[in-house]
Amino acid sequence: MTALEAIIQRRIAQTGPINVAEYMELCLSHPKHGYYITRDPLGADGDFITAPEISQMFGELIGLWIAHVWLDQGSPSPFIFAELGPGRGTLMADALRATRNVAGFHQAMQVWLVETSPTLRAKQAENVPKANWASTIEEIPDLPLLLVANEFFDALPIRQFGRDGNGWRERMLGLTDGALQWGLALNLPNYALDTQFPNSPKDTIVETCPIGQAIAAQIGVRIRQHGGAALIIDYGEWQGTGDTLQALRQHLKTDPLSVPGNADLTAHVNFSALAKASNLKAWPLLTQSHFLENIGVSQRAEILRRKDADGVNAAHHRLTHAAEMGTLFKVLCLTSAKAPVPPGFAQ
Repeated sequence: MTALEAIIQRRIAQTGPINVAEYMELCLSHPKHGYYITRDPLGADGDFITAPEISQMFGELIGLWIAHVWLDQGSPSPFIFAELGPGRGTLMADALRATRNVAGFHQAMQVWLVETSPTLRAKQAENVPKANWASTIEEIPDLPLLLVANEFFDALPIRQFGRDGNGWRERMLGLTDGALQWGLALNLPNYALDTQFPNSPKDTIVETCPIGQAIAAQIGVRIRQHGGAALIIDYGEWQGTGDTLQALRQHLKTDPLSVPGNADLTAHVNFSALAKASNLKAWPLLTQSHFLENIGVSQRAEILRRKDADGVNAAHHRLTHAAEMGTLFKVLCLTSAKAPVPPGFAQ
């Protein structure tokens, strides 16, 4: 039993079952034993790897995309270049290097990294020494906002509900014979779920992410007031159902209840819910492969192959192939209604 599991068991014993969101919040963000608070989870020695760690191409192309949008929107100065959940800062470092010759871009830019993990903030400071840090979007100055969120929303706590007769039952975590055990709360009507998931048959499992929708709403307010764009890259669907909660440890899937605090917990992103919450224009959802090819990943790979053909080929395949990240990951772009067509999203 992990130290965090003992804490969770005591809490349930004292106050009753907790929902999936409460469990994820404890596992990922507990101030002493939370997964993201206590470690650097990335790379071969961690539990998973993200696109920026696979190849410099990813961050470079994102940076050039941001610079293109900045130019298309009139080169506002000053403006915010922000990243949510920036990991080690690899994406931002690559993006800044790729854009250093874009006239006026760096001079107008304020870099903000939204991060709560002290361990990861230390890594980010090494890679992006001129960054500013915030724990929430609300701490970022009110300026035109160009924002990237790569594998951020999948790690936010979700709630799960099962359709039962004419109502919904929330999935809860309780104790059975001294062990954590999933169960279901009482059947209750939920008009919001009926609207979001109409005509769902009995036994359908659905997921909501209230925190993610609240963050999307905050992004929307900033962009509507000051201009900019948000680029959200994650795995998920425009609108999906089913139980997608998963745990990763040492690059392998494991039971989400097996080692609380010592495994990463994620769930698929419902992009339509984020788009609706933002109240911004949502450009057609693209696969990661489609998006990267649209903005020049093959051309960039061809240049890099001159120095490391095998490594670049492997990275290109992993980022874009359907059997790897190419179609599992999606790309959502949000802008104000009057903004120019963002690069890669021409209809």
